[in-house]
Amino acid sequence: MALRTEELMLNMGPQHPSTHGVLRLVVTLDGENIIEVQPDIGYLHSSVEKMMEHRTYFQNVSLTDRGMDYLIALQNEEVYCLAVERLAGIEVPERARYIRVVMNELQRIASHLVWLGTWGIDLGATTVFLWCFREREMIMDLFEQVTGGRLHHAYYRIGGVYADLPEGWAEQCQRFVDYFLPRVDEYDALLTANPIFLARTRGVGVISRRDAIAMGASGPVARASGIALDVRKEEPYEVYDRMQFDVPVQSEGDCFARYRVRLEEMRQSARIIRQALRGLPPGEIRTRVPMTMKAPRGEVYVRTESARGDLGIFLVSDGGETPYRVKIRAPSFSNLYALTEMMKGWKVADVIAILGSIDIVLSDVDR
Repeated sequence: MALRTEELMLNMGPQHPSTHGVLRLVVTLDGENIIEVQPDIGYLHSSVEKMMEHRTYFQNVSLTDRGMDYLIALQNEEVYCLAVERLAGIEVPERARYIRVVMNELQRIASHLVWLGTWGIDLGATTVFLWCFREREMIMDLFEQVTGGRLHHAYYRIGGVYADLPEGWAEQCQRFVDYFLPRVDEYDALLTANPIFLARTRGVGVISRRDAIAMGASGPVARASGIALDVRKEEPYEVYDRMQFDVPVQSEGDCFARYRVRLEEMRQSARIIRQALRGLPPGEIRTRVPMTMKAPRGEVYVRTESARGDLGIFLVSDGGETPYRVKIRAPSFSNLYALTEMMKGWKVADVIAILGSIDIVLSDVDR
């Protein structure tokens, strides 16, 4: 006689350290097998889009740091400033565009280090957590010297950046890149051949290329499923069209593939930083724009490649000092939706490994 079991509905979160924020997963189980997963979101809703509609274009720069993905503050500022600049027809000086590229890629590395370190903790690898945060502290120090902040910066400005790089900073940044690349090799050596890590990640949480497209996945999650799409290549912004770099792509679509993509992305970001520092031109860092600027009537949609994927912002102007409408296209939101397909058929013990592999930030999901 076959053993019959009843379905169990299990709540994971919203107060659970491995949900990486206030996320509630409603997991339906048959024994230890996952039948269905439904993410329950909204615990970190900040109304940032509505707040932006009641503040001037300049005031909104600091809101992007805090109301969107807090691990990629500079990349949030990037997409917002680009949108306003295109809407208002503002030209950014060449030096500022290079500086933005350097800061964007440092931010990407810092974000991936947080992901790799915390995911390592989820899987029981304490060493990689300590190593990743050691390197991230160095990036925070570099940020602090330029922007005055470590997590929230308000450094980009409509028309450029707030201040020039301090004397000697470019050389210090270059030394960090030289130091950092061998550290990525250490992460690789520590984890890639580790039998426990492989058992927890290889072949686990698979999402096919077709499903990833259907779910709107982007960034490393999509590229790990064979979708060779990177906004920096497809629709270059700033000076990315002058940079030589590769787009890491894997075909397996599992947790291990997502890990491999992000590991290589850190190497490619270091490559971009070296080129941008080498080509950094002299000159102005900001176009003069009045603090009470009024954007012309119209609308614009701008997309960039953030650490989590395709980050877009839609602005509508009625000719006033504040945006009439703001809508943010958050990559974490779409990637979280893909989780519903990744987890079906796996064990309850795999939930944390799969969730951690997509690298969501809840303030980006809820906004």
